[in-house]
Amino acid sequence: MIEALKNWTVRWANTPYGVYALFIIAFAESSFFPIPPDFLLIALSLVNPKISLFYAFVCTTGSVFGGMFGYVIGFLGGRPVAERLFRKEKIEIVHHYFQKYEAWAIFIAAFTPIPYKVFTISGGLFYIDFVKFIVVSTLGRGGRFFIVGGLIMLFGDRAKQIIRANFETFTILLVLLLIAGFCSLGYLKHTVRKR
Repeated sequence: MIEALKNWTVRWANTPYGVYALFIIAFAESSFFPIPPDFLLIALSLVNPKISLFYAFVCTTGSVFGGMFGYVIGFLGGRPVAERLFRKEKIEIVHHYFQKYEAWAIFIAAFTPIPYKVFTISGGLFYIDFVKFIVVSTLGRGGRFFIVGGLIMLFGDRAKQIIRANFETFTILLVLLLIAGFCSLGYLKHTVRKR
């Protein structure tokens, strides 16, 4: 079934409605649809590499709006469902950790293959700051989709193999660089306060 959905998603690249489908699929994947929009983004970009950054923009926009929809689902209806499925103490523990690491959790889910929809709904469920949620989602989703679009614009068909072979490596490196950057900022703030 997943394979059939993936093929259905990619087939939109050969229609005049590919861009609209990209927006809708990116929107839906951020809250309920199981297939990531990357497949259609890659297919559309390979058909027309010169405007692959435009496709990345459409994909990012659809995904962030979909994330906002997921947030609203969690905010309005997530708590009663969670309380039926899990003990209240467990929910509070997760809530505590989610609030402590909210920006990191959302960014990593937005950038990596981790299901982003779980974090968009959790963002609303645990009352994460909405503005922070949008900013971090935009950075994570935009980073992911613009890297794909940029690689295809530069390398064309060869980029497909590069992305498939090295996506996890790129993800790990970027996350490590971000962690190192934030640790350095924390260290600098601590040093300045001591003085």
